Amino acid sequence: MLDVQEILRSGAFAPESATDLLVLDHDHRLRRRIVLTTAAGLRVRLYEARPVQLRDGDGLRLADGSLILVRAADEDVLEITAPDAAGLVRIAWHLGNRHLPTQLMGEAIRIRFDHVIAAMVEGLGASCRRIDAPFDPEGGAYADGGHDEQAHGHGHQAHGDHEHPHAHA
Repeated sequence: MLDVQEILRSGAFAPESATDLLVLDHDHRLRRRIVLTTAAGLRVRLYEARPVQLRDGDGLRLADGSLILVRAADEDVLEITAPDAAGLVRIAWHLGNRHLPTQLMGEAIRIRFDHVIAAMVEGLGASCRRIDAPFDPEGGAYADGGHDEQAHGHGHQAHGDHEHPHAHA
């Protein structure tokens, strides 16, 4: 088993330089400590001080210098569209109010499949399509999606370190 020595963000390396591949669902890409098995059968250990969000296209530099490419696995998701931008923003607000992991894609939003949420957004005028597709949701204001925690020497937890004054519907 080899340890992950460095996480390289998408765009910081040439993907074709990777010698192996990890295809992971969202839950397995949001971790602090985990042992993973690559497509070639290599076992690698991620051991971080704080949870990290591995994104589709990131790279993992191993102790032996090799590089593994991270890909988001297809998951059971709802792809949500609305007649206009204002409608999509309204849907995004309702999803955020429920703290649902949400992938913003410009003219569409993806969430994990949930029949109750599908009925809600359709009731708000949106269209839903259930598909199997990669799910790479936003990291949030308290996650590492907005900046490189390791470069700054600090991080933020995704939950539990912020005020929570609003009510949930």
